[in-house]
Amino acid sequence: MSYLDNIRTFVRVYELGSMSAAGRDLRISPAVTSSRISQLEEHLGVRLFQRTTRSLTPTEQGQSFYRGATGILEAVESAEAQIVNLTENLRGSLYVAAPLGVGRRLIAPQVPEFLREYPEVSVRLRLTDRKVDLTTEGLDLAFFLGQPEDSNLKIRKIADVERVLCAAPSYIEERGMPRDGDEIIAQGHECLSLRFPGATEFQWRLNTPEGPKRFRVSGRYESDDGDILTDWALSGQGIAMKPVFEIVEHLRAGSLVPVATETPPEPIQMACLFTHRRMQDPKTRLFMEFVIDRIGAAIRATHADLSNGTA
Repeated sequence: MSYLDNIRTFVRVYELGSMSAAGRDLRISPAVTSSRISQLEEHLGVRLFQRTTRSLTPTEQGQSFYRGATGILEAVESAEAQIVNLTENLRGSLYVAAPLGVGRRLIAPQVPEFLREYPEVSVRLRLTDRKVDLTTEGLDLAFFLGQPEDSNLKIRKIADVERVLCAAPSYIEERGMPRDGDEIIAQGHECLSLRFPGATEFQWRLNTPEGPKRFRVSGRYESDDGDILTDWALSGQGIAMKPVFEIVEHLRAGSLVPVATETPPEPIQMACLFTHRRMQDPKTRLFMEFVIDRIGAAIRATHADLSNGTA
């Protein structure tokens, strides 16, 4: 297992940008951390980091090896989880956070089946559209849309989620159908904003013929609950940017229709966030794999419906 330990150490040094920080995270001494990196470099015959007294920077070879190393560790964790599934009786509580729309539509429906398979496990699901802090809030996993700011956490990507600008037919009849982001701004359309305390401005990043562009939209309606925006859009109050999976039924029914289709929104990443130490818990790994397989398939099916015109 020493080579695998060396890979794990390399990954944490790479992610944390520090030998000492990685050592604290792995609960090993700085000397052991340095020794493991040196052993790995000797085995590979390359330098993985450029070291100075003040900085530690991955080399090109280090960047390349990191991509492969994370795949190796994920494969090992997955294999271990399968063995644990066969040999251990899992128990205890799992604390999981997710955005409201993701949690209600994609994660919560999977929880009963998981708990039937593991009757001594409890799931504590916390739904919020605000950003959460895994460490201070005692969370095992956090599902999210977008890009996290904390690089010290591990990320498992699930899918790229298609988004759409949409409005009710009643709104379009009253205000007209904007063709693109420029017309949304020029015509003063009411834009429904998902915002949190501390946000200074609101922008939509849309794909234009010249490439991605940010549009500073405005409107009188804003909330930190994405489902509130959907309700406002359905009642004809304005234009909302929504993940397709959240409103696919409304698109199928025609109660919401796509607008500004010449400049569609960029897709947004859906992923799962966890600390390195949390993934040492078998039930955390199993729950993550269980949910990711199912919601990834559901998102892909929704996108297929939309592209085929059935949404």
